[in-house]
Amino acid sequence: MTGKVMKERIDASGEEGKEGGAGQDRASPERPDTIPPVRLTLQAITDPHAYDEVVSRMPITSALQGWGYGEARRVLGQVPMRYLIKDGERTVGAVQLIRKRLVPGLSTLYAPRGPAIESLELLPAFAQAVRGVAKPTDVLLKIEPPYPYLAGENDEGQNLPAAFGPLTRAETEQPEHTIVADLRRSEDELFSGLHSMARRNVRTAQKLGVVAGRDDDFEAFWEIFTATNERAKLGAFPREYYETMLREANSYGGEAYLVLSRYQGKALAGGFFVAMGKGTYYLFGGSVRDDRVGEDGKPLKDSKAPDAFYWNAMLDAQQRGYEFFDFWGIPRVLDESKHSYGVFKMKLKFSEQRVWYPAYELPLSPLAPLVKRALRRRKDQNNLRKRGTTDDVL
Repeated sequence: MTGKVMKERIDASGEEGKEGGAGQDRASPERPDTIPPVRLTLQAITDPHAYDEVVSRMPITSALQGWGYGEARRVLGQVPMRYLIKDGERTVGAVQLIRKRLVPGLSTLYAPRGPAIESLELLPAFAQAVRGVAKPTDVLLKIEPPYPYLAGENDEGQNLPAAFGPLTRAETEQPEHTIVADLRRSEDELFSGLHSMARRNVRTAQKLGVVAGRDDDFEAFWEIFTATNERAKLGAFPREYYETMLREANSYGGEAYLVLSRYQGKALAGGFFVAMGKGTYYLFGGSVRDDRVGEDGKPLKDSKAPDAFYWNAMLDAQQRGYEFFDFWGIPRVLDESKHSYGVFKMKLKFSEQRVWYPAYELPLSPLAPLVKRALRRRKDQNNLRKRGTTDDVL
């Protein structure tokens, strides 16, 4: 992004801010003396439309707090619970807590890219409110406030807030480091802001007749997605998880959609997006090689379908009124030998604004440290089995 946009520090809702990260227009979260002495409560809500309406209008928010995303989590055996965050009679946020059962008698609570809330200064009071709805079996709360902190050069996140009251830094479940783009500029300004290689590749794709945009061909997306995962040795959830999210996220206030990039009719690149409020998020996707040959028996020209996919996904989001585009995940530590490095370089061609989304946790039981170690061991074992290394993907 341009230097001007870097100074504006867009937030997850696409609005301009001032101090403290990719910033909302409010006091810095690093000043604990400004935390107001409020007492918050969590009020259960069963109306998905009313819930999503609150999530959509919060200044600090994410589509992963949408009702539809929680319904997809049910496919994994997890239980979504939705609450309004209340300061007396006033609604100051909403949260979708996912209860994840570990073993009989033990579970954790997780707010994926949440809570959706008015201010980070409310997080300590929010943490105390969660205690009021937690079960005795819940041993740990993890949240991922959807507030992007701008990353500097050679930044490894070491300067992020260490705590919000009783909430302390933790490993994230969603990508902690990502690239975002501000879509509030004109199409010409967006295009001129791309890396020169991206501009060249987009023009090449256009000349070859590549068509990229919203598409309802889930089979084509699934073929691309699974091929990419196999090539990169990545894990994936059952197909029903993605199908459920695609259906449910469109039902109550947000949306989920596919964007595919086709050359001579064949889908070669694509992605799965969820959107809510002013932001859209590229969660899953990939590309496949084009092994077709032309009438002369020679391989077809490189159509630059992935570049066409990214560019047209950005245009689609802009044309539909979204102001904030999250490319969803780049490595914490760059390693040219890993698949994730190539993904990082591709995304970097379309925006250079890197941000952090740190996670925080609250022990709800003396068993929390033991559970954390067990979960880390399980994650290491899964990585080792699937990819031959204990390193995380990002």
